[in-house]
Amino acid sequence: MKLSFRTQDSPDVNLTPMIDVVFLLLLFFMVSTSFIRESSMKVDLPEANQQAVIDVKVKPIDILIHADGRFEISETILPSPTAEELKQLLQQQVGEQVDPHIIISADAIAQYQDIVTAMDVVQQLGYQRLSLATRQTQQ
Repeated sequence: MKLSFRTQDSPDVNLTPMIDVVFLLLLFFMVSTSFIRESSMKVDLPEANQQAVIDVKVKPIDILIHADGRFEISETILPSPTAEELKQLLQQQVGEQVDPHIIISADAIAQYQDIVTAMDVVQQLGYQRLSLATRQTQQ
């Protein structure tokens, strides 16, 4: 008597629907994620078609902010100044310049409040040409 054995195929799992779901989730997260950092300060940057030409006749005014909170404007050091003291010193340094170029150079570990105070003073005085100095990274 001959016995017949049936070979059973192992059940196959169809992965196509699972792959479709994974791709849909990936697409959803890519579309819904915002990569833009929202800031609390509104910055309206000007548009430029070419590099700006710097007027060498007018020397920019540097506001240096040290890590310990000291402000330095044209070699005059103010330890922890108030906004009013900073405003008076900046007005003295600007003098008769019509549209001074002001550069804020802050230490990397300086308090943000000190930087914002300097920016507020520049804005209150009505100066339009304000730059923040940064260091270019090595690649």
